[in-house]
Amino acid sequence: MITYRLFRPEDANDVAKVIAETLRVSNRKDYSQEYIEADIKRMNEKFFINKAKQTHFYVFLDADRIIGTGAIGSYWGSTKEYSLFDIFILPNFQHRGIGRLIIETLEKDSYFLKATRVEIPASITALPFYQHMNYRFKDGQRKPDKEQLYRLEKFPKID
Repeated sequence: MITYRLFRPEDANDVAKVIAETLRVSNRKDYSQEYIEADIKRMNEKFFINKAKQTHFYVFLDADRIIGTGAIGSYWGSTKEYSLFDIFILPNFQHRGIGRLIIETLEKDSYFLKATRVEIPASITALPFYQHMNYRFKDGQRKPDKEQLYRLEKFPKID
């Protein structure tokens, strides 16, 4: 059974490992090795400890092993617009409904519930999943941006 809780600083090393493995395995068909390794280098333990101070950062566990992550936080300091961040699932746990659980958890979070708009920077790899979860292209922009990410959004008060 998959459970979840808020991130703790002592989770940072395991979270960094989950994300590194996910990027190297799941995203390698859509991104260069150089791009992936630069992301992994940037997303170290300190990065996640700081991210958790700025967001509601969740870890998802199989028994006591972290197998997934997801966070929601303010969109550039807004109190009405928020962003989803760092949604990752270990490759061996993908396609089992855990991604849906992560999104549903984030969509029950107090930030989401008061949001007028929620944005997600989606990888090329994850685009179909987020579209399935009813996130739509921001401003109709159907191509990845300079960071090689799609900008998707949902309007909770309307959707």
